[in-house]
Amino acid sequence: MNRSEIMSWIKSIAMAVIIAGAVRYFLFSSIVVHGESMSPTFADADKVIITKTTNIDRFDQIVFDAPDTDEHYIKRVIGVPGDSIEVKDDVLYVNGKATEEPYLAENRSHLMEGEKLMGDFTLKEKTGHDRVPDGYLFVMGDNRRVSKDSRIFGLVPEDSVNGEVQLRFYPLSSIKAY
Repeated sequence: MNRSEIMSWIKSIAMAVIIAGAVRYFLFSSIVVHGESMSPTFADADKVIITKTTNIDRFDQIVFDAPDTDEHYIKRVIGVPGDSIEVKDDVLYVNGKATEEPYLAENRSHLMEGEKLMGDFTLKEKTGHDRVPDGYLFVMGDNRRVSKDSRIFGLVPEDSVNGEVQLRFYPLSSIKAY
């Protein structure tokens, strides 16, 4: 190999590293789930890919900078700007309408008769706001009994969102696109 061939290889490798870094920084990233707050949707040690370029909608699963630690949390968006949120008798009301939450079915199936997944609350009681303000989201984990979420730490600034979950790729037996 001569010097020009070596330089060509070095340039090609450098470009590949730069492109891979740009894709990871601006478009996609992989995250490891920690904890059981999103069970059964995600389990501890699941690996997911998030995309950083989508618009976040109600019920999307997002990864964001935790407001109370140096970690990332994965939660489900329950309220977007302008929404009012209330839970009464274990039913979620968004903007005054009862909302189906099929992702809670498995957790509900383990409850004793009369038990609830979550206590009653209003957005105002938890955050001091009647509606989710612009630039913020209200999030909850699917495992409502153990999830540390907006009911505890309040609203999540949209600029702290790392991305929306698009794919679980590990464990291999549980690969799923969202």
